[in-house]
Amino acid sequence: MTLIILGLALWWGAHLFKRLAPGPRGRLGEPGKGVMAVLIIAGIVLMVWGYRGSDWLGIEGAEHVDLWYPPAVLTHVNNLLMLFAVYLYAASGMKTRITRAIRHPQLTAVKTWAIAHLLVNGDLASLVLFGGILAWAVVEVILINRAEPRPAPPAPAPMGKEIGAVVGAVVVLVGIMLVHNWLGVQPWG
Repeated sequence: MTLIILGLALWWGAHLFKRLAPGPRGRLGEPGKGVMAVLIIAGIVLMVWGYRGSDWLGIEGAEHVDLWYPPAVLTHVNNLLMLFAVYLYAASGMKTRITRAIRHPQLTAVKTWAIAHLLVNGDLASLVLFGGILAWAVVEVILINRAEPRPAPPAPAPMGKEIGAVVGAVVVLVGIMLVHNWLGVQPWG
């Protein structure tokens, strides 16, 4: 659990540094982007390492604490939410029509991802990890909305981009599910 919390602290700190301390972040210049990237990657490694647990590393004594037992039907809800999250992430880069309505599609994708995972994981480590990422995304949206006016919405995207985002989301989601299978997690239901 300590590794998850340390990873979350690095994630939050590196992402929020620009918003909460723009002067010091600005003085770091371009090399500061590399420093932040290293901190974010270190945070991800710690979160994954902590979440997978020390049993995964062959260390005795890892503790798994169940808080609730999600019903099986939530697996299907999770999969639909994950498809939407992956689509939102793709839509952000492709500037599809949904980006005209949703100001922060990538952060909305992260929030959707976190909620989807909270629905199907009732253990303490999941609550800390996915809840911590969800809380970060909410805080990030609030800080951005306070600091920057809403930009003009992008022009409507051509239908080819819309179709590309949907097809891409399905392909990426299948890849994500295959990786989950490889890691021993069965997301198919």
